[in-house]
Amino acid sequence: MKHGLLTAWAIAQKDLRTELRTKESINAAASFSLVILVLFSFAFDLGREELYAISGGLLWLVYSFAGALIVNRGFAREIPNDCLDVLISSPAPGWAIFLGKAVAAFCLLIIVEMISLPVFGLFYNIRWTESFGSLAIVILLATWGITVVGTAFSAVTVNVRLRELMLPVLLYPILIPLLIGAMGTTTALLGGESMTGDNLSSLRLLIGFDLIYTSLALYLIDFVLVF
Repeated sequence: MKHGLLTAWAIAQKDLRTELRTKESINAAASFSLVILVLFSFAFDLGREELYAISGGLLWLVYSFAGALIVNRGFAREIPNDCLDVLISSPAPGWAIFLGKAVAAFCLLIIVEMISLPVFGLFYNIRWTESFGSLAIVILLATWGITVVGTAFSAVTVNVRLRELMLPVLLYPILIPLLIGAMGTTTALLGGESMTGDNLSSLRLLIGFDLIYTSLALYLIDFVLVF
């Protein structure tokens, strides 16, 4: 177990170093997020209360699209020079390979989200700093859900010719419960509500989603990598 965790951490570090050197995924995801936020700020002519009402949905729409761009590169970057075959054939357990890829994608998506959040607050005049503590918990939980499911489907579609198209088709239907919970809770927190009642129930939904799909991915990843 300890060896597997060390292997996962080594793979995550390798992916992060590679991405921070090339900046392929993070530049694409960050640029896409900022462009969407700017375009929507000109497209919507809404009052302050109306903007707060759609704030959570808008924010997670951007985050989920950015997440698809990032997780798509998780296993695809191993294809050149047959690196993926070497990685699968190595003594590293499949769950450690998957966990390392998921952790790297999670860190990269968090970076993109932290870049996008201040821009979101600036262009839409939404105060997010007052509820940042609770908002950070929601962002961390929902982001892990996006990356763990996205990384699993990235392994499924890695050898598909149109993987950039197939990944979102498979990913977004599974993420519907997670995104509903994250959108509703984020909207409530940005509107000044506390983490009680329905918001607490949504938080439990995010935790349950993460536990279920992380367990399933870790269990099934060996079968996915073999095929």
